[in-house]
Amino acid sequence: MSNLMTAFGQCFSPENLFACFIGVLTGTVVGVLPGIGPVGAMALLLPFSYGMSPGAGLIMFAGIYYGSMYGGSTTSILLNIPGESVSVITCLDGYKMAKKGRAGAALSVAAIGSFVAGTFGIVMLMLFAPPLARAALQFSSPEYFAISLLGVLLLSNLTGDSFIKSFLMIIVGMAISCIGMDPLTGYNRLTFDVPELTRGIDMLPISMGAFGLAEVLSTAVEPYSTGDLIKLKMRDLYPTKKEMTDSIAPVLRGSILGFFIGLIPGPSAVISSVVAYKMEKSVSKHPEEFGEGAIAGVAGPESANNAASSGAMIPLLALGLPFNANTAMLLTGLMIHGITPGPLFITDHADLFWLCIASMYIGNVMLLILNLPLVGVFAKLTNVPANILMPLVTALMLVGAYSVNNSMMDVILTLIFGLAGFVLKYLNIAAAPLVIGLVLGSICEEGLRQGMIMCDGNFFGFFTRPISGTILWLSVALCVFIAVKQIRKAK
Repeated sequence: MSNLMTAFGQCFSPENLFACFIGVLTGTVVGVLPGIGPVGAMALLLPFSYGMSPGAGLIMFAGIYYGSMYGGSTTSILLNIPGESVSVITCLDGYKMAKKGRAGAALSVAAIGSFVAGTFGIVMLMLFAPPLARAALQFSSPEYFAISLLGVLLLSNLTGDSFIKSFLMIIVGMAISCIGMDPLTGYNRLTFDVPELTRGIDMLPISMGAFGLAEVLSTAVEPYSTGDLIKLKMRDLYPTKKEMTDSIAPVLRGSILGFFIGLIPGPSAVISSVVAYKMEKSVSKHPEEFGEGAIAGVAGPESANNAASSGAMIPLLALGLPFNANTAMLLTGLMIHGITPGPLFITDHADLFWLCIASMYIGNVMLLILNLPLVGVFAKLTNVPANILMPLVTALMLVGAYSVNNSMMDVILTLIFGLAGFVLKYLNIAAAPLVIGLVLGSICEEGLRQGMIMCDGNFFGFFTRPISGTILWLSVALCVFIAVKQIRKAK
């Protein structure tokens, strides 16, 4: 509690408050605008965090992350256009409620449910992450290698698509992480005599290109269209007593369910919203109302996806494993400030961890204030023509890429990976595993090489250590499980 109180004191500094406000506002806006997404927004703002302190940068990116979960519901309810994939389920009943004149009630319940779920998730994050981090103090190089190897296997199902495609993309990312000077021998690897590649490839041009620029190119090819905006009157903003009563249980169930699903690798926010909707329909006394404007069909999924966003922070901060694309971008934002989340993060950077927790409390309150009275304003952002919005986004992206190292090579790499990300999207191959591979590549290589030195060149020494041995045997079991699953699928 003393750590938390100290963090609250730091949070109320002008820089951190401003970073929190910018984060939640940007997250809400990108949640409203179809196409950009939180990953693209974080990629766009990465270079602008260089002038901030690490704490302010983390606060801003965390605000974008959970702010987008709020914003996505606005267009789902008012326009039947999900601003985010996590809000697809909200369209089913939210838009039907809006057509019945209950748009305000749906938006209010979504905002209140998100606030409750977010608060529950933050409390659980406070309780679970520190003990997990204390246990992780037993980790050394062999354990880092083992957990990164397990991470490669687990996160190969990050997007829920083909395991083989995701696994190969992670391998490509790990190969890219090898570009540059070998830290142990000093030899240049995969530089092809290009001097600028000697320092390696930063995560920034890859992230901005593969996510941000790829979205811009996709919008240029297939511009998004806006629907008819349902007018929202201030007097209709609040739900009735019956609607609030019917929402309490779905909000609580969605909060608990979403948090624990957030601990699972993959698109947990999307999965949690789908599972929550199915659960609410199965426990409801009137399942026939679902799909026709049931308030529980809005409250449950919206609470679940917000709680899942908090749950996904535990493996990121305590183990250094990003279990979805959004937390991968959070990891990128921390690493460009020289901070690597992992088993020692909460011990070595306790001030940052508790600052993040305190900012999430404040951010949740800010989001509630923003989302209740300003839903109509945010909804009108969808009417901004793509031919105005996307060039502005592209210009900011390229200027940001250049400003990091004052190097045209970073701009060229952003363009290259933007085209690559667009092609991957066209081929229905997710780019997120590429960034995961880039992050895990250096951890895996360093852990293996240092671990081999510790074990006198005997790899089987990794299996004799209690923690690394257990994790490696889990990896072997997971490989067998995946192989059997693929064989059965082929049959």
